[in-house]
Amino acid sequence: MKDMRVEARTKLSAVHGGESARIRRLAGGQAFFSRLAPLGFIPGARLRVIQNWGRGPLLVAVCDTRVALGRGEADNILVERFAGEGDDRDVDPGAEK
Repeated sequence: MKDMRVEARTKLSAVHGGESARIRRLAGGQAFFSRLAPLGFIPGARLRVIQNWGRGPLLVAVCDTRVALGRGEADNILVERFAGEGDDRDVDPGAEK
């Protein structure tokens, strides 16, 4: 069984591909929250970063949906990473070949 300890809060943009995290806070304004909340980006929601190359957009899975986020948007989403999970760094096991 995997160890699911929680690490310190960080920006979503700092989470590597293959890692999971829980959303703790959206740091943007009301317009930012209103746009992301219907997509599942709400405090307490669990997400998985599918792709993060360190620049450009991130691809994130939340609520069974894949969403591309700009790096600035990802900087405004504060998350807690789950420690002890495998780090598949930018590998999407569900991708078609």
